[in-house]
Amino acid sequence: MKIDPKSSADLSAQIAKAIRDAIVSGDMIVDERLPSETELCDQFDVSRSTVREALKRLAAQNLIRTQRGATGGAFVRRLSYDEAQAQHVTTSTLLLSMNAVDFETACEARFALERACAPLCAERRTPDNLATMRAEIHRQGQPGLSDERFCDSDVAFHRALVDGAGNPVLSYQLAGAVEAMQPLMNMITFTQRDRDQIIALHTQIADALEGQDGAKADTTLAELSHYTLTLGRQAMEARAKRSNNAD
Repeated sequence: MKIDPKSSADLSAQIAKAIRDAIVSGDMIVDERLPSETELCDQFDVSRSTVREALKRLAAQNLIRTQRGATGGAFVRRLSYDEAQAQHVTTSTLLLSMNAVDFETACEARFALERACAPLCAERRTPDNLATMRAEIHRQGQPGLSDERFCDSDVAFHRALVDGAGNPVLSYQLAGAVEAMQPLMNMITFTQRDRDQIIALHTQIADALEGQDGAKADTTLAELSHYTLTLGRQAMEARAKRSNNAD
């Protein structure tokens, strides 16, 4: 592991990247003990405070864990899918909130990924997955349900669809798409949407998955995607019109 002392990049960031690269490449394996702080200071020819800052960066990324005692130190951590998903959702939310991804791009990506889950979910969905979807459909139809609660229910419905595919890699990839992008879509489209229309589409999706009809679920997701894009364009047009009138 090497760093470039002449580089303008922060030394602690360089050390963290060097160790992270070693973990990703497999040169350092899960539960392997990292060199001690003194050894890292000598290896990289930096101060102890720089090494500690690098270790803090790695811990923040859930790449290492620390252990006290005679056999303690910093160890390569086994990252779980749940932890990875949480980071993924946070990153996706930041990208969207900073307008790094526009509505149509987010919508296109999210539904393309979710449609990939449809045939797998039709084949593998469990009674619990179906029960969650049915419960959320019922919740969405409750009188007086706030827009925020409707959004939460919408996310839970689609999360159950994704989880029903039984593929943790797809679940990870879609964590950001559903849990970060779906709230954005709801926030943009809530003034335009017809809840009954969304509930009807959700019901058709759940019926298709219960009947193990992946093709029908995919077709209905495509219809929901088109409906969402249309609502988004209408909301943007309405917003632009209000802005022009204000000027």
